[in-house]
Amino acid sequence: MDDVVVERVLRAVERVPRGRVVSYGDVAALVGIGPRQVGTIMRLYGSNVTWWRVTSSYGDLPAPLMDEVRERWATEGILLKPNGRGCRIAEYRADLTRLGADYERATADLGG
Repeated sequence: MDDVVVERVLRAVERVPRGRVVSYGDVAALVGIGPRQVGTIMRLYGSNVTWWRVTSSYGDLPAPLMDEVRERWATEGILLKPNGRGCRIAEYRADLTRLGADYERATADLGG
C-alpha cells in the first residue's frame, strides 16, 4: 500500500470534528481512492486516529466495534439509531466543504 495514500486517509480522518462522522465514501472522495481502500487502510493503520468517526454510508459500523463506539459517541454527543447499529449520518455528518478545506491544508506537504 502506498504510504502517501495511507497518510492522506489518516490525515483526513483526523480532521473530522468531535461529534461528527463521515462515511468511507466521503473520505474516499477527498483522497481520490475507493471506499473499500479507505476501509482497508482504517483496518490496518487507523487505530491511532479517530476511527470511530468513519462509518458506512448509512452511519453504521460493524457489530464487533459497537461496544467501544457507544462510549466514544456518547462522550461526543452522537446518539445511536433505534436499531443500535450506528448513528443517523444525515444528522451527524461533518460539513464536507469545511472538511475538504481542512484536508487540503493538512496534506499540502505531501504533494501531488
